[in-house]
Amino acid sequence: MLRLYSVNQQVPAVRLGFVDSCTILWPYLRDNFIDQIKSVWFIVVYLALFQILVLGFPIVFAAMIGVGILIVALGLMFFMEGLRLGLMPLGETIGAVLPRNSSLALILAFAFLLGLGATFAEPAIAVLKTAGAGVQARDAPLLYSLLNDFSGQLVFAVGGGVGLAVAVGILRFFYGWSLKILVMPIVVVLCVLTVIAHNDEILAPILGLAWDCGAVTTGPVTVPLVLALGIGVCRIVGDGETAHAGFGIVTLASLAPIVAVLGLGIYHYEQGDYYGAENYRGATAIEMQDSEAQLPSPREFVAFEPFSAESFNRFLATGMVSEPFRVRYEGGERSLKNGRIVLRGSEIILEKLPKERASVVSDVTWDPEQKLRTRAREALLLAARAIIPLSLFLLLTLKLVVREPLRNRNELAIGIGFAIIGMALVALGITLGLSPLGAQLGSNVPATFAALTPWGMSGSEGPLFQSAFYGKLTAIVFAFFLGYGATLAEPALNALGATVEKITVGAFRKKLLMQSVAIGVGIGIAVGVLKIAYNLELAYFLVPAYVLLLALTAISSEEFVNFGWDSAGVTTGPITVPLVLAMGLGIGANVPGVSNGFGILALASVGPIITVLTVGFIVSRTSMDRPAAIRRGS
Repeated sequence: MLRLYSVNQQVPAVRLGFVDSCTILWPYLRDNFIDQIKSVWFIVVYLALFQILVLGFPIVFAAMIGVGILIVALGLMFFMEGLRLGLMPLGETIGAVLPRNSSLALILAFAFLLGLGATFAEPAIAVLKTAGAGVQARDAPLLYSLLNDFSGQLVFAVGGGVGLAVAVGILRFFYGWSLKILVMPIVVVLCVLTVIAHNDEILAPILGLAWDCGAVTTGPVTVPLVLALGIGVCRIVGDGETAHAGFGIVTLASLAPIVAVLGLGIYHYEQGDYYGAENYRGATAIEMQDSEAQLPSPREFVAFEPFSAESFNRFLATGMVSEPFRVRYEGGERSLKNGRIVLRGSEIILEKLPKERASVVSDVTWDPEQKLRTRAREALLLAARAIIPLSLFLLLTLKLVVREPLRNRNELAIGIGFAIIGMALVALGITLGLSPLGAQLGSNVPATFAALTPWGMSGSEGPLFQSAFYGKLTAIVFAFFLGYGATLAEPALNALGATVEKITVGAFRKKLLMQSVAIGVGIGIAVGVLKIAYNLELAYFLVPAYVLLLALTAISSEEFVNFGWDSAGVTTGPITVPLVLAMGLGIGANVPGVSNGFGILALASVGPIITVLTVGFIVSRTSMDRPAAIRRGS
């Protein structure tokens, strides 16, 4: 029956049951979930197919990894919706009102605290905290201490760097500074610090961590919030060119943390309080002092194959052993001194490893060490610690500083709740799915050029190629297509391409920008794998790359510099960072002589800046020459 009401007559509220509510919400949630799957599927399928078809290894704990990836997609759906309903409206309101009725000092203080709080809420920070488990203290003592003993200081250094970068970015909008005059001095300082650290055996291993921290910070929380603040400031103090408002802050937020982490590392180096140094007071030092280091007894080793007379004669002539072998020590005295195991009077025995086809240790599809309830509780606590303080900070700023009424309270509450649930699910999914998959593949990729025990398996396998060169080339090509395909799957790249095409009035087309960024990321990850495979120093790649960037920045126009440098921000999404970080650490742990696998993310960030600025310079020159050609033709 149709009922009519007068204007003043109150319309009764419509109440929906649970089933009706689910029916209405289901299409919306389904579409959002499918969008997240679209951003994940390529990189996951590519990694799985490479391990199964090329390396010939099964996916260990496949069911757990599959469930973990689905949890990540579900978590991203909740997390992004939480940002849209909760944190983003708060950030946009404050960004629009704060510059209008507050002093510059107050705006800068808010910008710093916003950058600091947003960094703590980044999902990738949780990955950074757990990265220290795979670092050997004896190979990289300062790096080990930064990731374990000083992990809290490391996160605060990264957050402080981001906060300072956001404040400087806002100051830039107030005074109309060119991005060039900020970026170029920072890059010069970073190159100098990199060269200094490279020439010191203790400081050198932290270079990869420091540069990777710049990629970790520009994630799905930091970027939208600081862009909202930047757009709000530009509307008040800018010249109307709001299209450029967001550009630049992301660049500064990725460079400043590198300086902060290098500074933190140099500080602890000077203090001598890292692992193995004279002032070290970590828990590991106490444990090692209380217990004498013990090496395995001979019976704990598996059987070995005998060396042939030909192999022995080759060893006498060259001092090299071509077959896979292990080293065993018998007899003598063993002691621990200054963090090193010292052997006196021991016999050194080389044993040839048996040629044994690798086999799965167990047919279980779930890692029995992963306690789902415990992991879920830890992830929820981590998410609450990150999201709640940031939300309270934004709410208090809105109420006490901006003095704006709190609108849509129910939506805000739901959004904050969704953000907490989403971040918890993402952290849990990373633990169960992305990190094991990345670590598994990273540990197995060196099988293309070296013999190793595959991840989660027993026995030895590899190398797949007789020539180490072709094996390493296969790993490098794999890395390129990993970076290329994963970047094209990033939703943020589409948005950046559309924005750049609009800014350049079609001169730099969306498709051209997307291809430029994807190729740059692919080259960066490929160079990172090459660095690890050949055990090369990271400084040999970073310093020349950034010197080239200085030259390209100097000759490029301001608009190309803005979006060229910011293009690296779209390559470090919540999916790419944990996978690439875990994969790099896995590769580094299985290549002899390599102390860690950090640095791949740093190279994946610098690659697209070079390619975009190069293509942008060509595009700008072409667009300048075209009118001249038309005039000559007329």
